[in-house]
Amino acid sequence: MKEILQELERKREAARLGGGEARIEAQHAKGKLTARERIDLLLDEGSFEELDMFVEHQCSDFGMADKKMTGDGVVTGSGTVNGRPVYIFAKDFTVFGGSLSLAHARKIMKVQDAALKNGAPIIGLFDAGGARIQEGVDALGGYAEIFQRNVLASGVIPQISVIMGPCAGGDVYSPAMTDFIFMVKDTSYMYVTGPDVVKTVTNEEVSHEDLGGASVHAKKSGVADGAFENDIEALIQIRRLIDFLPLNNREKAPRRPSYDDAERGDEALDTLVPPNPNKPYDMRELIEKVADEGDFFEIAKDYATNIVVGFGRLDGEPVGFVANQPMSLAGVLDIDASKKAARFVRFCDAFEIPVVTFVDVPGFLPGTKQEYGGLIKHGAKLLFAYAEATVPKLTVITRKAYGGAYDVMASKHLRGDVNYAWPTAEIAVMGAKGAAEIIFRKDLGDEEKMAEHVKDYEDRFANPFVAASRGYIDDVIMPHSTRRRLIKALKKLRNKQLTNPWKKHDNIPL
Repeated sequence: MKEILQELERKREAARLGGGEARIEAQHAKGKLTARERIDLLLDEGSFEELDMFVEHQCSDFGMADKKMTGDGVVTGSGTVNGRPVYIFAKDFTVFGGSLSLAHARKIMKVQDAALKNGAPIIGLFDAGGARIQEGVDALGGYAEIFQRNVLASGVIPQISVIMGPCAGGDVYSPAMTDFIFMVKDTSYMYVTGPDVVKTVTNEEVSHEDLGGASVHAKKSGVADGAFENDIEALIQIRRLIDFLPLNNREKAPRRPSYDDAERGDEALDTLVPPNPNKPYDMRELIEKVADEGDFFEIAKDYATNIVVGFGRLDGEPVGFVANQPMSLAGVLDIDASKKAARFVRFCDAFEIPVVTFVDVPGFLPGTKQEYGGLIKHGAKLLFAYAEATVPKLTVITRKAYGGAYDVMASKHLRGDVNYAWPTAEIAVMGAKGAAEIIFRKDLGDEEKMAEHVKDYEDRFANPFVAASRGYIDDVIMPHSTRRRLIKALKKLRNKQLTNPWKKHDNIPL
């Protein structure tokens, strides 16, 4: 018996070495951790329970029968993050470059199925060279099976992808269907076709980094929701993100004891909005002053910077914050901002996370570039997301809420539960000057008359009281009391019940 146990331990030790010491050293030389090191950092110490450690591929073509390695390029299993269960798979670049075979795919499919059945988040750590060419259609079929499970799990359990090395071909589409994608700067990239194929087909010469690096996807394409400096920072931040999320769509997000006074006011908010209506201010300051202990986990910070989205807590309860950002494009809504916020609102709604919206929006961005790019349809995504959401929706208008953008940003007309405005709020079809020039065209040459018309429009609409008199605003509140008022409103909405008409699924304007 002793010999059998020793043999088991020997096999386990060999499996843990993956591709061997030389390849592990090569991984470290690139500034990357190994798959197992990443899992150990992400999960609570000693919590990892591995599955399928001894799996090997069954391919015999192209000499592969003689090239078998235990684990077959992916480490899978389950564990806990701050005591809460998660499932995980981590591609092992030291074994066949992390390429996907049928056996490799089946290991991932097994943890996907377990996560869905048991109602726990699934995290994928990607560092791989795509499909294993020697396996042909078996590898392609394996990818499709994974994709199918991504779709079935969408909106049921949180799915998080972390790109920590190369990620190409089929390996990019699974992350694309998950809820969040994060990358690591300088060591990770993702693209459908690599630089060599691009050069052959389009004659463009481009580097891996310029084609699909973290800076490209976190800033330009919006494919990634964030980029971290290294593996360690990425994994620590994923632990932080998991703390804001429920295990599945049948549970509430985890409440935490709050050491921040729910009655706390902040006098600095009374002067946050500048007297000059055209002067910007940082909406993040409002979020951080309102959230428990200033803790705010921002999503897609470097993409569509004219809108800010992310997670925080109010009196211990996780909420999703959405805020127009006057510091970027005056907080206007454009194609990218609409898509970014719509996806975030839909995630929050799917997982019963209340949405708090701070509004300072001058409208939708005009111009041929936006119209040709489909602003109408993309803007409608955000409108659709807010309108279909049944979670508690709290809205605070801080300054401008003009035109259709007022409607879109969680207005009372889109079933907003509690809609507040600061005394500085301006709720109108457009700015006073533009409105006066349209209404009183005949007086355009008379500066004195036009000045009177502008002032008259400002007196009528450059305040929140007209909307409040019609019941579209529930109350005009003092800025310093914003946190207290939101927390009180949120407590009243804790047992909110609202359902949409039965449907197989909606048809959001994609």
